[in-house]
Formats: sequence, C-alpha cells, structure tokens
Amino acid sequence: MTSAAPDNSRNRADALPKSWNPSEVEADLYEGWVAAGYFGADATSGKPAYSIVLPPPNVTGTLHMGHALDHTLMDTLTRRKRMQGYEVLWLPGMDHAGIATQTVVEKQLAVDGKTKEDFGRELFIDKVWDWKRESGGAIQAQMRRLGDGVDWSRDRFTMDEGLSRAVRTIFKKMYDAGLIYRAERLVNWSPVLKTGISDLEVDYKDVDGELVSLRYGSLDDNEPHVVVATTRVETMLGDTAVAVHPDDPRYAAMIGSTVYHPITGTQIPIIADDYVDPEFGTGAVKITPAHDPNDFEMGLRHNLPMPTIMDEGGRITGTGTEFDGMDRFEARVKVRERLQSEGRVVAEKRPYAHSVGHSERSGEPIEPRLSMQWWVKVESLAKAAGDAVREGDVKIHPASQEPRWFDWVDNMHDWCISRQLWWGHRIPIWYGPEGEIVCLGPDEEAPEGWVQDPDVLDTWFSSGLWPFSTMGWPDATPELAKFYPTSVLVTGYDILFFWVARMMMFGMFVSDDPVLTVGKGGQKQVPFEDVFLHGLIRDQFGKKMSKSRGNGIDPLDWINSYGADALRFTLARGAQPGGDLSVGEPHALASRSFVTKLFNATKFALMNGARSGELPPRETLTDTDRWIVDRLDEVRAEVDAAFDAYEFGKACEALYHFAWDELCDWYLELSKVQFAESDARAESTAVVLGTVLDAVLRLLHPVIPFVTETLWKALTGGDSVVVAPWPTASGVSTDTVAAQRVADAQRLITEIRRFRSDQGLADKQKVKATLVGLDEAGLGGFAGSVANLARLTEPGDDFATTAEVQVRLSGATVTVQLDTSGAIDLDAERRRLEKDLAVAQKDLDTTTAKLGNEAFLAKAPQQVVDKITGRRDVAAAEVARIGARLAELSGK
Repeated sequence: MTSAAPDNSRNRADALPKSWNPSEVEADLYEGWVAAGYFGADATSGKPAYSIVLPPPNVTGTLHMGHALDHTLMDTLTRRKRMQGYEVLWLPGMDHAGIATQTVVEKQLAVDGKTKEDFGRELFIDKVWDWKRESGGAIQAQMRRLGDGVDWSRDRFTMDEGLSRAVRTIFKKMYDAGLIYRAERLVNWSPVLKTGISDLEVDYKDVDGELVSLRYGSLDDNEPHVVVATTRVETMLGDTAVAVHPDDPRYAAMIGSTVYHPITGTQIPIIADDYVDPEFGTGAVKITPAHDPNDFEMGLRHNLPMPTIMDEGGRITGTGTEFDGMDRFEARVKVRERLQSEGRVVAEKRPYAHSVGHSERSGEPIEPRLSMQWWVKVESLAKAAGDAVREGDVKIHPASQEPRWFDWVDNMHDWCISRQLWWGHRIPIWYGPEGEIVCLGPDEEAPEGWVQDPDVLDTWFSSGLWPFSTMGWPDATPELAKFYPTSVLVTGYDILFFWVARMMMFGMFVSDDPVLTVGKGGQKQVPFEDVFLHGLIRDQFGKKMSKSRGNGIDPLDWINSYGADALRFTLARGAQPGGDLSVGEPHALASRSFVTKLFNATKFALMNGARSGELPPRETLTDTDRWIVDRLDEVRAEVDAAFDAYEFGKACEALYHFAWDELCDWYLELSKVQFAESDARAESTAVVLGTVLDAVLRLLHPVIPFVTETLWKALTGGDSVVVAPWPTASGVSTDTVAAQRVADAQRLITEIRRFRSDQGLADKQKVKATLVGLDEAGLGGFAGSVANLARLTEPGDDFATTAEVQVRLSGATVTVQLDTSGAIDLDAERRRLEKDLAVAQKDLDTTTAKLGNEAFLAKAPQQVVDKITGRRDVAAAEVARIGARLAELSGK
C-alpha cells in the first residue's frame, strides 16, 4: 500500500465526524457495498470457492436474537474469506412456512368473517402470494440493518419456480426408489389447524390434569373386573384392550381373558406387554391405539383394532354413543359423569401434573390421531447421514455434539411428510378414475380426469433440499459446479435433527448425481463440509429468552440504541461452539464503548499523521514499535486459529484486549513521547501506528463492518475494507528483548500509578521525582514515557524526597523517589483516611464480636465461619494500613 502524506492523514481526520453515530452512516455504507457489487459471487471465477446458504427464516416472521447471532457469525465467516481471496457466495432466501403463513392469511380473512373455503383453493393461494409480496420484505430490511453481505441477486424462496421443480424431481426419484410410501399411522394432529404437524411444531407444557380411576368389567367384586387410571377419560370410547405387565401376579389369571367395556358394552381383551409399568397406578392401563403413540405401538404388537373416535376438529364421532358430536374436552367431563353415576369411578379425581403437547401455531393441545399420510422411509438415508460424519466427510463443530447426532440418525423413525394444508408444495401424486396412482415429475402431465392428492409437503421437505436446490439443481449450473458442496452450515444445536438431518439425508441421496459431481472427479458430494452448531441466546441472568418471561430482545432495538457493530460484537464475543450465550444491556454498552474507543483512537492517530505503509527498517524502530508490531503478528495468528476453529468468542476476546489494552492504553500513550522527540521519530511512529491500526481494522472488519469501513477508508484512502486483503504473517522473528523491556516499563508505570492512588494524589497532579536504576534495568530509553504516563516532573533544585517506591523488574530494581510536598492536601487526606478508618474499624469490631460469640460458632456452618474470619483479617489489615498512613501524615 502506498503511504499517504501526513497532512493528508490529518485532513482525513477532519473528515471524520466529531463522534461515532452509527445511525447516521450505517444505511449508506451498506447500500454502497451492495451497489459496488462487493457481495456478488462470480461462478466463473478462478478463485477458490467458499459458500454458505442462509438458513431460510420464515416469511411470516421477523429476525429475533437467534437469527441475529446466526447472521452475524455467517457474515463474519464470509467477509473474512472474501478478504482472504476466496470467491464467496452467501446465498439468501426465505422459507414459505406452510402452517405459519396459511394461519396468518386465514386470520386476516376471519376479520371479514371469511374462511379459505369461501374462496376455494386456487383463489386462496393467490391471496397468500399477495400477502407474501406485500410482507416478505421485512426480513430483508432487517438483514440490511445487520450488515449481511449476501448476494441479493441470488435470493431464493422455497416456493419459487426453480425450487418447486427440485421438490417434484426428488419426490419422484424417492418414490420410484421405494423410499416414499403412503400408510395409516399415528401423527401429531392439530384439531384447530386440521392437519398433522411435525414434532418441531409441538410445544410440551406441564399442565394440571385429573387422574381418574375407572372400573372395567363387572361391578360385582366377585366377578371379573379391573381398575385403570387415566387423564383422558374420553379416549376410553376407542379402547380395544386393557394391558398389564406379564409378570404382575395380580393379573396373571386374567391375561388372555376379556373384560366388559362400560360404555360400548363390548368385551375387550386383557393383554400382557412389557411396556406396562406395574408400579404406576393399579398396574393396568387402557389401550386406545388410534389416539396414543404408546398404545399404537402395543396395538401393532398385539394386532388390535384401531378405531378413530374423533374427527379432524377433535369432536367425538363414530362411537354410536350419546357422546358423538361433543368436543373432546366436553366429552371428557360427560363420560366421567356417566361413569360416576354408574359407580365406576372408584376413586375421586385427583390433580395430576403431566406434560402435554400443544400446537406451536394454534396453541391447543395436540391430538395423537391415526391418519392416512405420506411417509419417507428413512433407514438407508439416515445411515448415509450418519456414515458421512463417521467417515469424516462432514465435520461437526464442536465434536461433542457428534454423539447426539448419531443417537438421532441411528434411531430415526420414518418421517411423515404430508400436511393437510393448501399453502405449500402439493404432493405430486395423481389418482385415476379406477384407483390408479401415478407420481409425476416436473415435466410430466397427468391424464385428463385424474385428481391430484390434496395434501402438501411438510415445509422441512423443501428446506431440506436448500443447499443444492438454491443453486439450480436438478439442472447443471455454474453455481453447482463452483460452490457445491457448501463450505459450512451455521445453525443452532436445537435444530440439529429437524433441519440438519434432513439436509444430510437428501444430500446423501443425490450425492452421486452427475449434476453435482461433474468436474469433481465423480466423487460423491455431501451438502456441506462443516456443521457449526452454536448455542441458544439467553438473557444476562442465564434465563432462556421467551415471550412469556418478557425477556426477549429485539435486535433492531439494540441496533437503534447502540449500532449494528455493537450488537454484532456482543453476539460474536459470546459465541463458542455448542455453548449458550447470555446477553444483556451491560454487554451491549461494553461493545458500544469498544467501538467508540476504536473510533477515538483512530481519530487521534490521524491527527498525529498516522498512515499505513511499508514499515521503516526494523533496526530503526524503538522497543515500543517492535513490541506492538510483534504483538500484532501474535494476535493475528491467534485470531486466524480461532476463526478457523469457529471459536468466535476467542477471536473477539483476543482482538478486544489487543486493541483496547495494548494498542490504545499503552502504545498510543507511549507513542505520544515518540511523536514529540524529533521529526524523524514522529514520521516513523506515524507509519508504525497507522500500519498496526490498518491491520487491526481489517482483522475486526468481519465482526464490526461499519465502523471499520469508515475508519479504514480515512486511514488508508482505500476504496473499501470489504475487499482489502486479510492481514498475513510478517515473517519477522519476535524481538523478545524489546517485549521484556516494554513489559518492565508497563510494570514500573503501573506501580507508580498504584502508589499515587494510595497516596490520594489526583490523576492529573504532577509530582517531582527521580528515577534511580533506570539504565541498569535497560529502560533508559523509556525515561520520557515513564515520566509522561506516571505524571512525573523534573526534580528541580528544591527537591526533597518525601516518599520512595521500589519496583523489582526483570533486569534490576528501579527506585522512584518522589517529592509529594505540596502535592497532597494534608487536611483533606487526613479526613478521608479517618473516614475510611472508621468504616474498617466497624467491620473489624463486628466480625471480631461474631467470632467471639460461642453460641453463634456452635450453630454456624464452617464455610460461614471461614468467610467471617476472612473479613476480619482483611479489616484488621486495612485498619493497620490506614493507621500507619495517618501516623506518617501526623509528622507533616
């Protein structure tokens, strides 16, 4: 980089605002980056490729703190790789969010007293598309506020034409391979939404229910009967058996017999199954295979009938009883009342807290329901997903998450992919007039008169294709050839199974597709090479953020208050592989202070002519210069290693402490003396300071892009730090002697400052002093710096030593002789010390009295006694110290 003249640096300092106000510059900076095409990816480039596909947020929502964390980490990775010379693709997009989106639009229609049925399927879908076009831009606006460096020209939507083609293509491939089938199975059913829902859309909540004990069989104690306990009395209308444990002696004689069902009047069998817990309740359980997952499995094992007793809306149906037509909760009460009137409630109902699944979208308790659905046979797909990690083709970070991954994929159940909705990818199955079934690909037409399956696919089906469908699959595209497989998937560990597993299964299913392997030696391709799993966002007290707790934080609120850089630095600084992170206002304030510190430091540097350029010959540099340049080398290596290992927090900590503690608090202060020494030394210092700042701004840019862009352009005159080269190693060996001298100087200055504070000297009060042994300690060149930073002045003819400090350093001991006469207001100092002495004496008296109280000591835990003893010792030392200082002052 060509050095700019010092006066140009000062001019650029004047061009900077008086203070950093992010709201005034962030939007323009971002739009400037987009207009310049910095985030566009060139699939024909000869550079090495680096690619990330954005986990698509739901089109219905807005970005929460979890999204902000995701986006910050991905933007950090892609910005750094771009600076390292990679051709970077960060591909954005959104998910159509089947249930969530349909629910939003249905609620809008309900305001006018309408339902989707009033419009019909096609017109309703048109309305959903209208809503998407009107409301879908909210997330994109938030992404711009965050500073997301995505390639907007490649923005995708899970229901756009290209992705729809991919969905139909892979469905047919899997159907033809026997991996997709239709069967009647138990699913999570939402009576409000009238559709099956995924496990991810079920929230489990502890509720206070009623445990009711019911008598089946005869009311005569001498005749066969059995008592069962249940929280769902209404489901007894669908009972087809009573189960007991095969080794339970209480029921051994009844196994294989039948018992009278008190409502239906039928005889149902008593079966034996190891699943039954003989210690729970009476040791006998009612079996309703069509409305309970565990009962369903027992029903399969024992070949039991599975009557469905509720319709899609959760109303009792088909039982032939007076309860038909009742809502399930009303029926729960009415069935119990009838049984109670017949003397079959053998124990009063009692409260029973238990976990109940609720629909995430509609809020009502879900109903396990036997339903005809479409399924994916996952065994071979899950094995391939597991093997990809076992064989090292995909690496999970942190590795501690691998056991959870294997536990999931090695025990996965077949996946229900059909939803009873209108909004979504319609299942590409057609039924003929004679019961024929055909699966059609995207370029195939159904025969006239054939009817398409009314269901749509689970949203996870289309989002599971995201890594390759967004790049044009099933067609051969330059993007697939260049950027697939993607480099890393960044997401929270909480959706490791629901989304990551599905992408892995689909990715491995098409791993040998020629479209994906062309130009890559025909090797099978995984969807991503690394999976980085971060933790969940918690509040500053470690509590999980939620609407019910009221502790959620809108990332836009923080951007408005503190700036995007402060938000991003807070999140990245707390992010470690697999670990949750706590954030609160104090963290955001600290990050804003760091940004402000960086701004002020750079402005000071520019005011003193700092500029980036080729460093002067090393032998002409001072110890201080060599130290800061060498520390930069060390920190750069530490930051690179941390980013490569996805240890964002570690990288941010290293940069924070180097920039604040070493560069700003020490080098900038030490450089003030060098600027004043001579023109040659000032010139050299300006280049060293500017060059180090240049590198620091580039190292920080991926995390805090806005302030670093502003400062870097002012410092270097360059076009943009977005496309500036990433700092690399200098190749120069560390000067350990210079580093030790600087460390000794820092220690000396710190000890003098500590002594001044103990003496009650004001921070800006200068004190006459002499330094003895400075040359022997190798610090002769630091005399001016020590005097400047420790606020010391020349002794003068009237100098009289009133205090002395000895500081042992690595090479020798330096004695600091000070003349504090006239520097201290003795009366004010005595008053302050007497006040402090009274506080310390009171603490000493209180703790001594407690430790002398035998009754207290007999009852108090040892750790309490130890704590009080420690307080007493500290108070005693403080009383002695203050007393000695007062005695010293009494002679003055």
